Amino acid sequence: MSHPFDRAHRRTLASMIFGSRWLQLPLYLGLIVAQCVYVILFCKELWHLLVHAATFSEQEIMLIVLALIDVVMISNLLVMVIVGGYETFVSRLHLEGHPDQPEWLDHVNASVLKIKLAMAIVGISSIHLLKTFIEAGHLGTPSAKFTSTGVMWQTIIHLVFIVSAIGIAYVDYLSSKSNHGRPKSHGHSHNHTNSPSHACSHDHTPSHIGSH
Repeated sequence: MSHPFDRAHRRTLASMIFGSRWLQLPLYLGLIVAQCVYVILFCKELWHLLVHAATFSEQEIMLIVLALIDVVMISNLLVMVIVGGYETFVSRLHLEGHPDQPEWLDHVNASVLKIKLAMAIVGISSIHLLKTFIEAGHLGTPSAKFTSTGVMWQTIIHLVFIVSAIGIAYVDYLSSKSNHGRPKSHGHSHNHTNSPSHACSHDHTPSHIGSH
């Protein structure tokens, strides 16, 4: 029989370990500050586009628009990490029934969040690679911002991101499939025990004994 003091000590230790999740709160608040910085960066790029819209070429405008899309996608990534991470690892947000609740937050968990983050990183990498391909016509010139080797490595890294995202999604699919398969197999064995054929075998035995 355990001493009451030992039980109280274990409860205190368990509460302390469980409460350590709140140490992540400053991290999420820091990401909110980082998102504010990205809002300032977006406004700066947009102002730069508006001021020079009459003098920029089509390629320059396209590059700035891609930069704006890049900022928006990174901001979306921050929202997923802040909201989804807080909901998953820190505390419930209690947004049930809220008109502005994001659709993906209804079924968010660590696995879903991981897949969404991987897909967001692939999208951000695609924007950077597209910007590089637009400027690829200047390769070999003094004004070139990239080299052929740099373009090759960006492409390889992007492919690595895609393969990683596919791998994460496939592992999650296998995990969910195995979890759904366990209760189904258990129910199958239970039904087999009470199947009509099994019942018929029990009914056949007394009739056979009676014939003797």
